[in-house]
Amino acid sequence: MRLWLAVAAVILPALITPLHAQPLTGQATVIDGDTIEIHRQRIRLSGIDAPESDQLCRGDDSLQYRCGADAANELDRFIAGRPVSCEQLDVDRYKRVVAFCTVGGVDLGEWIVRQGFAFDWPRYSRGKYAVAQRLVWEGEMVRAMSSARAFTRSA
Repeated sequence: MRLWLAVAAVILPALITPLHAQPLTGQATVIDGDTIEIHRQRIRLSGIDAPESDQLCRGDDSLQYRCGADAANELDRFIAGRPVSCEQLDVDRYKRVVAFCTVGGVDLGEWIVRQGFAFDWPRYSRGKYAVAQRLVWEGEMVRAMSSARAFTRSA
């Protein structure tokens, strides 16, 4: 019995300790405006929401544009092949790592919100990116007829 207690005392803390203690760093592939992949691991940028890569939005002129592709392309241009470092915070229901990620010391979530390609998601960010969002966004998020998110943005 004592042997089992000693083994449990060693093994249980190892099981409870998060496996994400080491930062995930490497070359990132951009999936969409809030998701990247490093070493075959999908990573959701924490605290923001961006359109899906195939999502269409309406501009001030009421014309549709490829806002999802725009967000992904801008994030890819900003990363520009530089190493991305991510600190895991959680795992979402899609089994993606949810993380705070930086490139060259710049918070990717804040950067993409400030550029106007994503929103602060207060439920998860606790308002961390609200100031960056207020600097750019004048439009509002609306529901598309397909029930998917749609974004409107003032140019």
